[in-house]
Amino acid sequence: MQILFGILFHFIGGFASGSFYIPYKKVRDWSWESYWIVGGLFSWLIIPPLAAWLTVPHFTEIIAQTPAATIAWTFFWGILWGVGGLMYGLGMRYLGMSLGNSVLLGFTSAFGALVPSIYYNFVPTPGKTTLHELLTTNWGRIVLAGVILCLLGIYICGRAGVLKEKELPEEKKKESIKEFNLSKGLIVCTISGILSACFNYGIEAGSPMAQAANALWKQSNPGATTEFLYQNNVTYIVLLWGGLTTNFIWCMILNTRNKTFGDYVNKKSPLLNNYFFAALAGTVWFLQFFFYGMGESRLGNGASSWILHMAFIILVANMWGFALKEWKGVSTKTRTTILLGILAILLSVWLVGYGNSLK
Repeated sequence: MQILFGILFHFIGGFASGSFYIPYKKVRDWSWESYWIVGGLFSWLIIPPLAAWLTVPHFTEIIAQTPAATIAWTFFWGILWGVGGLMYGLGMRYLGMSLGNSVLLGFTSAFGALVPSIYYNFVPTPGKTTLHELLTTNWGRIVLAGVILCLLGIYICGRAGVLKEKELPEEKKKESIKEFNLSKGLIVCTISGILSACFNYGIEAGSPMAQAANALWKQSNPGATTEFLYQNNVTYIVLLWGGLTTNFIWCMILNTRNKTFGDYVNKKSPLLNNYFFAALAGTVWFLQFFFYGMGESRLGNGASSWILHMAFIILVANMWGFALKEWKGVSTKTRTTILLGILAILLSVWLVGYGNSLK
């Protein structure tokens, strides 16, 4: 039952992440940087402490008592993840939700699942999986096979994008994706996917805060047989400060360069509508990690938890991509290719999950 709830929580989180960009499509007459940072203020500054206040008793004291080094590393990974998150928006503009998410989150899945094990190979930590274990055990080799299959799936999805680029005339490509650009999109999504994996490293770095929240909860609930469902909510506050820093600086630079500060008060645009949908997008975005934390508390924060979360995002984002007709007009071969790529990524998740279950 605990595993079932863990999978359900990851699915809800994946649905939130795969869907959050949809409200941005309702924003009118604002530049990208303006609606991105308004949504971001809700994602990274307003909603996380509110969620922690509702779910984690004494969360401010936990942060205040955390060693400075832990805060600094969590914030650092948040900054790098913020660069990846910033480029996520560009990736969706260039490739659309289906292809963009498949490439970007495929890389995030592979790197987020694999790099922590490399780190723990050099810094052994009780309960953490090392690269040596992955290479020398049957279950570890299955996990590695899943990661390799995930990268193969990314390649197949990229191949589908190349076929789409060749088949459709410019006006057709831009009917559903106004700024479609395959070469720019693949570069942006590759870099973004690798850097977005830093969120998982930030969760690892900030785990002492989650452990402190878990310990306090167990003191108050001595008969509990599970881990504290919301323990990661305190870690997110510090981690997302890093993401806010990166995105805020860049969006302010773009507002200055493009002379778009006037967007926020432009009465010719539907201001109330724009603020509402940007805030909705930002709130839905945070829900992905709210539920990721709940899923992780049931399944454990290993490769299986991370890559399961990413797979659900890829699945939901591609459902939206097809619903928004991003692959309308392509040949059967191209449509089959993108479906094979998605299937490979999803199968890779099953392999990683199966490998971890053998552990």
